[in-house]
Amino acid sequence: MASQNDPAPDRLRRSDPLLAGEGKQASGSGRAPVLLAAGGTAGHLFPAEALAAALSRRGIAVELATDARGGRYGEKFPARAVHVIPSETIRSGNPIALARTGAVLGFGLIKAYRLLGRIRPAAVVGFGGYPTLPPLLAASLRQIPTIIHEQNAVMGRANKLLAPRVTAIATSFAGVLAVEPALAFKSTRTGNPLRPAVIAAAASPFVQPQPDGLVRLLVFGGSQGAKIMSEVVPAAIGRLGLSLRARLLVAQQAREEDLARVREAYARLAIAAEVAAFFPDLPERIAAAHLVVARAGAGTVAELAAIGRPAILVPLPHAIDQDQFANAGMLEMTGAAIRLRQEAFTPERLAAEIAALAGAPQKLLAMAEAARSQGAIDAADRLADLVMTIMERDLA
Repeated sequence: MASQNDPAPDRLRRSDPLLAGEGKQASGSGRAPVLLAAGGTAGHLFPAEALAAALSRRGIAVELATDARGGRYGEKFPARAVHVIPSETIRSGNPIALARTGAVLGFGLIKAYRLLGRIRPAAVVGFGGYPTLPPLLAASLRQIPTIIHEQNAVMGRANKLLAPRVTAIATSFAGVLAVEPALAFKSTRTGNPLRPAVIAAAASPFVQPQPDGLVRLLVFGGSQGAKIMSEVVPAAIGRLGLSLRARLLVAQQAREEDLARVREAYARLAIAAEVAAFFPDLPERIAAAHLVVARAGAGTVAELAAIGRPAILVPLPHAIDQDQFANAGMLEMTGAAIRLRQEAFTPERLAAEIAALAGAPQKLLAMAEAARSQGAIDAADRLADLVMTIMERDLA
């Protein structure tokens, strides 16, 4: 806990001898730190964490600016300090709500501006979401080099606002800014930085199911997707033939309130199934799967591509930017995935797709190889290289 004499009580100190030390440069390297800005969701924090590790290997200290959710991530993030910056998402066109959001973002901008004056970073790197607006805008005002990373196949609203102001743009997919030449010239495709557990899982080759062997099915959907998965997937499996059902080994994520119902459904069908609210070893489970049924968030798509596994993807239907639909399309175009709109994600359709793929192991192998061709195992290092290039250009 910060002491009463700490000038920044929202800063969480680190005891790591490589990174610790208020106001010090990284490990005696004489280099200023890099400030990472990320919202408090896994989709934003995981790639930021991967970049932090890559920069630390280069002797660059990192600090994190995030919102209250990310602040709870606290000691888990490999940074010498975590700073909670006020931020708010625009959720409504109501004038009162907009005024309140503007006030919070304005307060965050002032706080971020002061923070940058204290730590004097060599660069600020944002990972999307409204919590990145105050630190990136403050960096622009202080003429500090800035980079944004876009995880999705279409640019999110916060990154769209920041894109004209930043020094460089990194993307997970090729062609994200193809129709915007004014921005495309400063963009670099790095891929989406991956956690060490994903990189380790990617070393496992895909082994297609044998004609009479087990078919391993993995199902997950995140907090906004598990309900539809719980409703559709067990019902779809109930429509499969008895011989295929006897070969299935299912691992499915479900919401706490759905766990008993999903388990009972599989028990009635005599399906070997593991149902849990959370899988801490998800990368290893992806690597073990013959087929994945999931949403199409940026992190999910990046991990499926890196590990190289076939998938049936059901994009979240109500996203303003339709980012998941675009993400799934990137894998669908290469033959790595089947993309189903939610209205088409019925038990009948899913049963037909599972049966067809289980009966065509060579198709599953081809999909796995297509997925792997889109992966970027070294994305964190590519992004770190870009950050270093921007830092050195500013010093030149």
